[in-house]
Amino acid sequence: MLSEKTIAIIKSTVPVLEVHGTAITTRFYQQMFAAHPELLNIFNHANQKQGRQQTALANAVYAAAVHIDRLEAILPVVKQIAHKHRSLGVKAEHYPIVGQHLLGAIKDVLGDAATDEILGAWGEAYGVIADAFIGVEAEMYAQAEQQAGGWVDFKPFKVVRKQAESSVMTSFYLEPADGSRPAAFAPGQYVSVKLTVPGETYTHIRQYSLSGEPGQSAYRITVKREDGGAGQPDGIVSNFLHERLNEGDTVELSAPAGNFTLAASEGDGPVVLISAGSGITPMIGMLHQLKRQGRPAVFIHSSPNSAAHAFREEVRQLAEDGSGIDVRYAYTRPSDEDRAAGDGAAHLGRIDEAWLRAALPQEAADCYICGPAEFIKHVYRGLKANGVPPERIHYEFFGPAASVDGD
Repeated sequence: MLSEKTIAIIKSTVPVLEVHGTAITTRFYQQMFAAHPELLNIFNHANQKQGRQQTALANAVYAAAVHIDRLEAILPVVKQIAHKHRSLGVKAEHYPIVGQHLLGAIKDVLGDAATDEILGAWGEAYGVIADAFIGVEAEMYAQAEQQAGGWVDFKPFKVVRKQAESSVMTSFYLEPADGSRPAAFAPGQYVSVKLTVPGETYTHIRQYSLSGEPGQSAYRITVKREDGGAGQPDGIVSNFLHERLNEGDTVELSAPAGNFTLAASEGDGPVVLISAGSGITPMIGMLHQLKRQGRPAVFIHSSPNSAAHAFREEVRQLAEDGSGIDVRYAYTRPSDEDRAAGDGAAHLGRIDEAWLRAALPQEAADCYICGPAEFIKHVYRGLKANGVPPERIHYEFFGPAASVDGD
């Protein structure tokens, strides 16, 4: 329990964190990686270079300060982050390192404004927050190990099949190298893939949604090749997987993690799945689950064009007559062939509020969104404008979390 004095001091720093939060977290990562370069084997280097991780941490620190007197309010966020930590291999011994360098960064950025009293209060508060994460993650590690087919940390899996799904997306079917059955998972969850890439100093870990069905002998992940552009480099891991990982090769996987699942839905009402690009990957498993349950669903997917559109045939088969599944597509950069096809299911252009209104079922539905951050924000606003209450809107950011209400 934090004292009233500590809570008051933390609350007083909220305006400062709102202004200087990203500068503090940027300095934090610089200091921590300089002192502990081995942690670069855990963190996503691309997110660091793009500033996404720094912004996400700044938002998390700000939220902790705002809710310091009722930390239960941020428990859903704690659990979401804890899932990611468990899948990456973050352990209890890492938290003192983070605390040391976070306080150091606060002092460096704020200077004399970071008094001993403020640093002491934040040190105390960090200890409480760290204990919450450590406790939640310990339970997750135990659950991952104790479930049938489960394991701790990373386990070798063999690529038994590699299949192109579109011009930019490829599926990999992965079986445990020891011949065991893989652990169960809930549609919408992900695994971490750990790779040693030739020429790279540190290992790389990326999280990919499980795009297949539970209960199979192999996991299926589907990876979009990131080609950079606009001055950005090509994705190191996605290009390695596409170009150099072949059938018979081995990768290391974490046990399935994540809480972006259909568990939030109740009863047998309709569900709306809305995705863009590689955001389709968790939705495919969810669609299989809804088909098995006989629940009505609307499946909406946005893609640049039909060439980049993955899983179209698989979705078509799931949505055969009598399935109760309504399928709609949006092509934001349609090809000449797309324009000539006259496909009534395809909207040529960006998903807008009016088109979304026509696609939504008449009765109340739970809506799930996955895709690039700007797409999620755009669709979230469109759903709210069409009267969908926020508690019925669920979303998953790939990579560090962001705000759906931000610009």
